[in-house]
Amino acid sequence: MRTLKLLIIIVLLNGCANNNYNNFSINYSKVNWEEQPDYSQLKNWAAHPLKSDPSDSLPRSIAKNYQPKQLVDVFFIHPTTYLDPLMPNGWSASLKDFNLNLKTDLSTILNQASIFNEVGSVYAPRYRQAHIKSYYPENRVDTLNALAAFELAYQDVKKSFEYYLKNDNHTKPIIIASHSQGSTHAKRLLKEYFDGKELSKKLVAAYIVGMAIDPAEFDNLKACSTPTETGCICAWRTYKEGYIPPFVQIEKFKSIVTNPLTWDSNQPSASSLSNEGAVLYNFNKIIPKVAGAINHEGVLWTPYPKFFGNFLYKTSNYHIADFNFYYLSVRKNARDRTLQYINQLENKTN
Repeated sequence: MRTLKLLIIIVLLNGCANNNYNNFSINYSKVNWEEQPDYSQLKNWAAHPLKSDPSDSLPRSIAKNYQPKQLVDVFFIHPTTYLDPLMPNGWSASLKDFNLNLKTDLSTILNQASIFNEVGSVYAPRYRQAHIKSYYPENRVDTLNALAAFELAYQDVKKSFEYYLKNDNHTKPIIIASHSQGSTHAKRLLKEYFDGKELSKKLVAAYIVGMAIDPAEFDNLKACSTPTETGCICAWRTYKEGYIPPFVQIEKFKSIVTNPLTWDSNQPSASSLSNEGAVLYNFNKIIPKVAGAINHEGVLWTPYPKFFGNFLYKTSNYHIADFNFYYLSVRKNARDRTLQYINQLENKTN
């Protein structure tokens, strides 16, 4: 856990210090904040096509070849960034918290949401996220508070998605992407709006990363089994090869695991040699061959990752790097699935 916290700090500090990625404006000081999110106001979106934000950024080495296609919309639900052990706003984050919003923008929006900016406009709502402690309640009262916090967070996500559908989508195909707590809410969103629903026809794919997904959780949505399959779910949780966390050992189902290097259920293993690029400490730097990918009993394993300073990385839980280890691979796969979806759509209309 200590090493995991250290890596979080390193990622955040480098994000804040790095001023070479695309320019974006963050001005929280002049807005009239309200706690109930009104998603007609851009201040309540961490990423939105009508504002300049970190999701528009790219590592320098790939920016020169950037050819945005803007064929789909990407609805991204960010992970937990409300980590303060003092819980200054209780069990639910405040939308007025300038430092928390800045941390969200310069960490997950920059390092994760930006993966998808080649294929579409990124929409990422701010929401009253549950505190990290909500995943580790210590008693009955904590449990009740945690459940209430998760429900409040989901209602914000739901409200933002409904606003997006009504006002911004305009019949475009959709990618749902999320990490960690974001995936907790994304699973509910998929169940409520896509699973067996008319809207599923617009789903390019769902990248629901960092959380267990029971294959039986959905009636119609299935795990993606090929690199260009559409209307399906991609999911993985990353750990050091040989390690299975205690909570995974007692799970009563085998979670969906998509290999983020092969994307093929018939190729469950790939070495780090096939990994074209990760994004770690410095957002501008693409590092190849950092991590492999091995599907194993409901989790994704990688041999010890290879990067400068990895001797500090002692943890066996690579949760924070679920997307970062496979940055270029996910980016390319989102493009491939989007193009496949567009081709299928055109074939149906011809």
